[in-house]
Order: sequence, then structure tokens, then C-alpha cells
Amino acid sequence: MSSLHVVELSSSMPVTASVIWMHGLGADGYDFVDIIPELKLPRTLGVRFIFPHAPQRPVTINGGYMMRAWYDLRPPAPDLTGLSAGDEDDVGIRESEQAICALVQREITKGIPASRIILAGFSQGGAIALHTGLRYPQRLAGILALSTYLPLASNAKMERHTANGDVPILMLHGDEDAVITLEEAECSSGILKACGYNVDWRVYPMGHSLCPKEIHDIGVWLRRVLGS
Repeated sequence: MSSLHVVELSSSMPVTASVIWMHGLGADGYDFVDIIPELKLPRTLGVRFIFPHAPQRPVTINGGYMMRAWYDLRPPAPDLTGLSAGDEDDVGIRESEQAICALVQREITKGIPASRIILAGFSQGGAIALHTGLRYPQRLAGILALSTYLPLASNAKMERHTANGDVPILMLHGDEDAVITLEEAECSSGILKACGYNVDWRVYPMGHSLCPKEIHDIGVWLRRVLGS
């Protein structure tokens, strides 16, 4: 996978932290740009938001239609209980992991330590945030997982890196989500907790989307994790 094109929003203050935020299936890096002002982060926090565009690829469950996707989705749906990863796009997931690691390294090169970098994502992007963050070899500031699940769950315990064994994870989901059901997301949260991760799990009255209360809570969590 070649270097990802990104949308960037930087604080007018000196940048001291970065949030790399991945969009969902079929969207692009502009998908969450508009909610940044709603997070009400103080300018003094000095956050740079990086919104990468996933590459175009054929997606099997959509008839092979080309769209932005972090990995392929194949019928039947992945076994989100973690008992089997046979139907998941292992190669595509790991390619996206490496592409996001390259973005993290770019931020480190710019002077932002890994401990001030958050991986965030919605739906398929959230799956990549979880997958990458658990395996990253330097301690990150946190993982924000929105309306998502843990991919390749059966491998997570074996492949996790101890550097992020205590990384804060905020996992938010809608109780009416028809794309990734509440039960599936709860199962992923349970797997993470069973592995000893610090998961802050919250449920909102919504579908496969975001709501104002959730956006408020994300802002509060970002301020806490980044030390405002």
C-alpha cells in the first residue's frame, strides 16, 4: 500500500499531540472534519488531526464495487466472537496497519512522541485503530473506537505488544446499530477486557452513526487523555 493521502487540521498553537482518525467503509478523510469544532478542545492543547483516505479497492459484499475501504469484506460476515477469522481479509487489514504505522512514524519524525498520538476510527476505520494500536511497539496516548469491532480477534492476545498493554481505549456504540450490532461490539469489548485492556465502554441511543452526547464525551476523553 502506497503512502496514504490525508486531510490535516492543526491547532493555531504549537502542535503537541496528534489524532489519526480513520473513516468508515465507502467514506473518505473528510467524513469527520466537521465535528472537530464540536469537540470544543482548547487551542492550548495543540492537537493536529490527521484524516487519511483509505485506498480504493473492490469490496466483495458490495458486488466487487470499487470504493474506499481499509480492507475487503466478504460474505459471510466475520465471526466477531473471535472464534474464527477465516472470512476476514487478513492481508488487507495488515496492509492498512502498516500504512497507519507509517503515519504514526511521520508524526514522530515531526516531533510528536508516540505517547501523544491517538488512533481513532469509525466502523471499519475503528477496527483498524484497534488492530493497529494493540500491536504498536511504542506506548500510544489512546485508542478511540467508534461503532466498531475487534478484527482478527482470535490473534489479538498472541500478537499484542506489551507497550500498549495499559493504553486507554474508549469504545462507543449505538444500541440500534444495524451494521455492527450492539451484541457484536460488546463481544469485542469483552475480549479486550479479558486480555486485561482498560476499556471504557459506552452505549448511546443511536444507529450506526454519531450523536451529540457521544461527540461531547469524545471531547472530554481527549482532554483527559492528552492532559488538558
